[in-house]
Amino acid sequence: MMNVIETRKLTKSYGKYEALRGVDLTVKQGEVYGFIGPNGAGKSTTIRILLGMLRKDAGEAKLLGGDPWQDAVALHQRLVYIPGDVTLWPNLTGGEVIDFLGRLHGKINSSRRKELLGRFQLDPKKKCRSYSKGNRQKVALVSAFLSDAELLILDEPTSGLDPLMEQVFQECIFEVRKQGKTVFLSSHILAEVEVLCDRVGIIRQGKIVESGTLEELRHLTRTTVTVELDKPTNLKQLQGVHDVTQKDEKWRFSVDTNAVDAVMNALAPMGIKSLIAEPPTLEELFMRHYGDKHEGKELN
Repeated sequence: MMNVIETRKLTKSYGKYEALRGVDLTVKQGEVYGFIGPNGAGKSTTIRILLGMLRKDAGEAKLLGGDPWQDAVALHQRLVYIPGDVTLWPNLTGGEVIDFLGRLHGKINSSRRKELLGRFQLDPKKKCRSYSKGNRQKVALVSAFLSDAELLILDEPTSGLDPLMEQVFQECIFEVRKQGKTVFLSSHILAEVEVLCDRVGIIRQGKIVESGTLEELRHLTRTTVTVELDKPTNLKQLQGVHDVTQKDEKWRFSVDTNAVDAVMNALAPMGIKSLIAEPPTLEELFMRHYGDKHEGKELN
């Protein structure tokens, strides 16, 4: 498969401030790639360079095989972009905006348009000036999923949506992935990224600090175990076990990845009544790299 997005040693500075310090990214055709990081980490700067809105200082950036800066017009015919706060023409209706944006990508599929309006529960007859933030996002999302674009670049696309609409959004992402389209998703909703993304890149202070599938990244944190035992003994002394707590008859602790087998073998003679092993979440991976009070610590 071709690389739809590829950057090598991408750098960008604003005066003395280094926004990007050698960003290396590879997004393959047909995958959903999660791009996560806190405010100021370099997410928006990276996206603006990929869209040809900002010129890089050094390094390489390729988008759909072209140069984002020199080939911006041609590339934009093959992609759609949704920012975290959509601005629309106030005197147009939502339907008029959808139709206008749809014509930029060719012929509009009227049945698909009707389907998406229903799924997102959007009234297309209202003027855009009367829309809430969530409804403005819906206009952009309907337009994006109505298009035949090869690449969707989504920067906090569900901002302002309620949980029901977030579920509809996720369903639409699964559909476009089945169609072979590529999605580059920047989001702070870690559960959303965890559900949708094939691979994840964590950016911190202008550098990619971790990249890979969720399974490949899970080695960075510990597995959480909740167990009820007949004869619990010396749990705190087991090699690789941390943060042991007890509530009623259940014990809860975290286990280093390389010690899981040994700990399970040690628990068996204690008489296991029930056991739940929870793999580390993306939030734990994220907090490993961000937040001073969590730096260097494991979360329960």
